[in-house]
Amino acid sequence: MEQVLFIVWRESVEALLVVGILYTWLRATPEGRRGLPYLWGGIVAGLALAVALALVLLGVSSWLSDEGQEWFQAIMSLAACALVVQMVVWMKKHGRTLKSELESGARASVASDNWWGLLVLVAIAVAREGSETVVFLYGTVAASEGGGDMMKLALAGVAGFAVALLTFWLLQLGGKLITWRRFFRVTEILLLLLAGALLVGGLDHLISLGVLPTLVDPVWDSSWLLDDSSGLGKVLADFAGYRAYPALITVILWLAYWVVVWALLRAFGGGRPAPAAAHGASS
Repeated sequence: MEQVLFIVWRESVEALLVVGILYTWLRATPEGRRGLPYLWGGIVAGLALAVALALVLLGVSSWLSDEGQEWFQAIMSLAACALVVQMVVWMKKHGRTLKSELESGARASVASDNWWGLLVLVAIAVAREGSETVVFLYGTVAASEGGGDMMKLALAGVAGFAVALLTFWLLQLGGKLITWRRFFRVTEILLLLLAGALLVGGLDHLISLGVLPTLVDPVWDSSWLLDDSSGLGKVLADFAGYRAYPALITVILWLAYWVVVWALLRAFGGGRPAPAAAHGASS
């Protein structure tokens, strides 16, 4: 449930940032204000695409056999892991130019009086964030053993969006305690930890299918110190992939994951956070 709240919160803030940048730029000029209805239309279209993806995923899952669902959940967990890493790397690479890229796209639409182009630009941006959220959420639920109560998951999603609205408002105030730079730095670390948990969840499915050899199972038993089914151990299991009884293959691939992440962060930004260019949304 905490994972759902975090994912919805983080992705919603990013979507609000994109919309905020475009909304502020459009309101700055009389010509741009004519594009506001297309901005709202793009938001609706982007959300509709994300909802359509969610329905497709649920539909595909319901058609599969028990073994097919196990395969599908493993694939979705691993895909969500890869998508989280891709998103963090993308923000490292494009964060500093996000505001200018969005504004240049909007400027081109205004110059050519192509408001449908603006609608498509917004729809793609919102659909990207919404689709990532859908895949993350499905991968998170698939990686967990019990799946969870749907009502609680829905409430966690609503709570995540409400907290995102509050967070975005605080970030727009431009305070010293909560800044865009710190927001991206902290949430990127949490996202990468969560991606590690998604990887481990996907590997658990592959091991149960007999596709992945365990090599040694378990490598150790740390349940006497930290049980992964309750308390702090459960939090670490959900957010970092901790296992009290890990298989050797899981430990090896988890360590390999962090080596790859480290290499990617060094290649794209040296591990520095996404820029404060983001708070140009309020200027």
